[in-house]
Amino acid sequence: MSNILIKNTRIFYNNRLQPAEVLIDNGKISKIAKDIRISHVDREIDADNALTLPAGIDAHVHFREPGQTRKEDWCTGSCSAAAGGITTVIDHPNTAPPTIDEKSFNKKLHLASKKSIVDFGINGGVTNNFDELSRLWELGATAFGEIFMAESTGELNISEESFNQALSEIKELEAVACIHAEDENIRLKNKSLLKNDMSPQSHSRARPNICESTAVQKAVDMISSFDTQSHFCHISTSEALGIIRNQKYKAYKENRKSNITCESAPHHLFLSDKSWDNLGSFGKMNPPLRTRKSVQALVNAINEGTVDMVASDHAPHREFEKDMDIKNAPSGVPGVETLLPLMLAGVKKNLFPLGKVIDVTSKNPAKRFGLENNYKGLFKEGFDADLILVNPQDMREISSDFLHSKAGWTPYSGLYGIFPQLTISRGDIIWDGEVTATRGRGNFLKGQGYLMDTE
Repeated sequence: MSNILIKNTRIFYNNRLQPAEVLIDNGKISKIAKDIRISHVDREIDADNALTLPAGIDAHVHFREPGQTRKEDWCTGSCSAAAGGITTVIDHPNTAPPTIDEKSFNKKLHLASKKSIVDFGINGGVTNNFDELSRLWELGATAFGEIFMAESTGELNISEESFNQALSEIKELEAVACIHAEDENIRLKNKSLLKNDMSPQSHSRARPNICESTAVQKAVDMISSFDTQSHFCHISTSEALGIIRNQKYKAYKENRKSNITCESAPHHLFLSDKSWDNLGSFGKMNPPLRTRKSVQALVNAINEGTVDMVASDHAPHREFEKDMDIKNAPSGVPGVETLLPLMLAGVKKNLFPLGKVIDVTSKNPAKRFGLENNYKGLFKEGFDADLILVNPQDMREISSDFLHSKAGWTPYSGLYGIFPQLTISRGDIIWDGEVTATRGRGNFLKGQGYLMDTE
């Protein structure tokens, strides 16, 4: 592989921006210094004072393949990721077929290996397939879930009894359970009460804050019984944050590491229930849009460390699928390409410190899901050269016209993001204003339970 020298750039080091040069050799970060002297370099990049930052890791995407390629596939999804500065994704199981056994896992792995331009992990699904979990772990699953505590896209929700057993099995494997926490009883009751309310806002009322917080509390109680490593997906309410914060504080007081982490999603950070008037059924997702009070609580929770990472929950549907009444429109919005640009624009708007954005979009997801073992997540010599070059002054209005998902639309239209000028994955430039990578260059990042004899 060729080596690359990035000159005239700034990096975030020791909690501040400072001038530096970055040498990439054989796909790795070889050297970071103020002045790098080298006799030969295959390519020199003059960054013109742009920032060189760690590329993003999106720990929650639904690339829809196999089975739903009209919505997205591994090529279009990964190209969208690259254009937004994401070089690693973790795909969740609710495809068709769902990723719940060896055959379905290998099918998804084969398709991703042929098509993805970014590196990827694959989560194993959890239904009542308890006999399959150990095999999925041996095949290299990154984690397990989303485990759906309530009905959502893909209809993979399970009973409380099955959820309890799943936590026990996942504990034995020393894996991580990724949990979609909404209470099914509350959802069903509200669905009945609101069956004649066709306003878009009814979706938020059908899955109110208590729907999430009740499920989080139930899950926390079960997690405590087994001490299972657990991760809550797309937490969206102040009440749920309070429960998670208390659990983390309890672990701190007991001088132990908390077994619970959580993520928030950009649609819960940059949209609110005030967005229903503009988005209509295009704003439907689970958990639903929340009040501005919850939005502010999430921003605060990121900055004070209760929220460990931000992940897109990229769940694309085509426009014609979303353009129907609120009851029948599918849940989910695209977001992998806008995740990092929105967060970087949040730095510009003083919502988040730059160091915190790097933590929640790169360092923390790598640490939580074992990707550090694959040399991901750290801007450090010896780690993969997964980098972006960005000009923090280059705020761009988000429009579906230049995005790459098959969805063909975005809920963030009219908001602003800071998009990368270059995206580098393992030393390869995969985005420079257009996709420059070949299909299938993405590597499968084997999970921590992987056994060599599975190949």
